[in-house]
Amino acid sequence: MAGTSGHLEAYARNIAAFAEHFRVIAYDYPGHGYTTPATADLELPDYVAHLRGLLDVLGVDRAHLSGESLGGWVAAKFAAEFPGRVGRIVLNTPGGTMATPEVMERIRTLSQAAADDPSPERIRARLEWLMADPASVTDELVDIRRTIYAQPGFATSMRHLLCLQDPEIRRRNLLTGAELAAITGPALVIWTSDDPSGPAAAGQAMAERMPDARFEVIKDAGHWPQWEQAQTFNALALEFLTGTR
Repeated sequence: MAGTSGHLEAYARNIAAFAEHFRVIAYDYPGHGYTTPATADLELPDYVAHLRGLLDVLGVDRAHLSGESLGGWVAAKFAAEFPGRVGRIVLNTPGGTMATPEVMERIRTLSQAAADDPSPERIRARLEWLMADPASVTDELVDIRRTIYAQPGFATSMRHLLCLQDPEIRRRNLLTGAELAAITGPALVIWTSDDPSGPAAAGQAMAERMPDARFEVIKDAGHWPQWEQAQTFNALALEFLTGTR
């Protein structure tokens, strides 16, 4: 599961490695990718309900969850509410515990500008903000994002997706201490050396509030370690998910 206004391409460097060990279900949220555009603000209960409905339709009673940013936030909320349906969870630079005004405004500004005018320059600016190394943003990645953002109605949909960058809305959706304590299954929290969303201490504090969590830092990566340091991320996540460490 990718982040806010992110899509399946965020995990393009990971799916094949995971598929060697598991049945992999990669999906986009409502309003993201090529799904139905959002016509109302989407908050965490909407994303959790969508994930539950997806698993129901696919006949999946229990699954490991792996999510980045908003995806980690959704995975944590789901695991707290439906612990019997979750095995292990990988929370990759997860959202849900911070509400930093400067970061939220930056996300809102860059994302909406890219959706309003999906030019290569605006798309690249949005993606480079996520990375430790701007060179990680390939032309192919820009083209994929441009094609998605250029869909009719996507700019309006984006405004609904960005509601979580509003301080009041964000606060009522944040993960509570009780929810983190309710995630009783094994959890792996991954942070990075150069995450623009916040310091590694935020991820460590999150892990410390869960009963069975470990914390790891990936160097030379920003908000997308699964992209910038794919080999390291894949090895770390897979050894955790397969129970080999």
